[in-house]
Amino acid sequence: MSKDKPSIIVTGANGQLGRCLQKYQQHFPGFEFHFLGREHLPVDNHELAREVISAIKPFAVINTAAYTAVDKAESETNLANSINGYAVGNLAKHCAQTGVRFIHISTDYVFDGSGNKPYTEIEPTNPVNAYGASKLLGEELVVKENPDAIIIRTSWVYSAFGHNFVKTMRRLFEERSEVKVVNDQFGCPTFAMDLANALLIITTGNSWIPGIYHYCNKGIITWYDFAQAIKDIGHYTCLVTPITTQQFPTPARRPVYSALNCRKIEDTFGIVPPNWKEALERYFQNIG
Repeated sequence: MSKDKPSIIVTGANGQLGRCLQKYQQHFPGFEFHFLGREHLPVDNHELAREVISAIKPFAVINTAAYTAVDKAESETNLANSINGYAVGNLAKHCAQTGVRFIHISTDYVFDGSGNKPYTEIEPTNPVNAYGASKLLGEELVVKENPDAIIIRTSWVYSAFGHNFVKTMRRLFEERSEVKVVNDQFGCPTFAMDLANALLIITTGNSWIPGIYHYCNKGIITWYDFAQAIKDIGHYTCLVTPITTQQFPTPARRPVYSALNCRKIEDTFGIVPPNWKEALERYFQNIG
């Protein structure tokens, strides 16, 4: 362990964003990274989490640990609230008490989807499912326990790791002759590698300006549009058929429109998210 380099803890190290941060760390050689999965830092074990952070004495904590099973959260509400809510508040409080930068990842699902233009950070939240409510609880506890923290809301995250829409579509395109995809839910995809870069720029930068920010790739599309682009860029032959949300019922409701306005993060930190299609093309280039 280097005595000279400031340390950064990344929780949820085995998730897709945690894995992308591991790939991106080489671009930030002035920092020592501690990537801690659930086996080393179970965020919902409050005392152990505090002990681990106290032992490392980091410069910053990036919290990517999360309960992300949107449909299962409807029946596992307490677990979702424990990981996405109370655990986050505990981490935020400990970082505030020890003077450690704290940056937390939230979601577009804190909004109800009744709008028709990209949501800004100051617009009212009103989640329509248990997952969104658990993430909003986490946000509220961060703001309460650590006014110096940064919260970044993102949406439709995908990467070469973990479970995500792009990997699911690629698998289905190889297995089936037709795939039906919802065409009446609107949002913004986010390539996790782009988000990882933004997180590290902010975390390691000289300008730390607390608050809530939005980050996603530019452009508003439907899940069907996304699937069609995956098919085209990946050169699959499967037929992609648009359907309505009513034709694809799920345990958890989804926001109809959850596009995020990223102007604040651009103006504050000079971080301009790439276009969603260009990001998707880079994804395919990197997995090839």
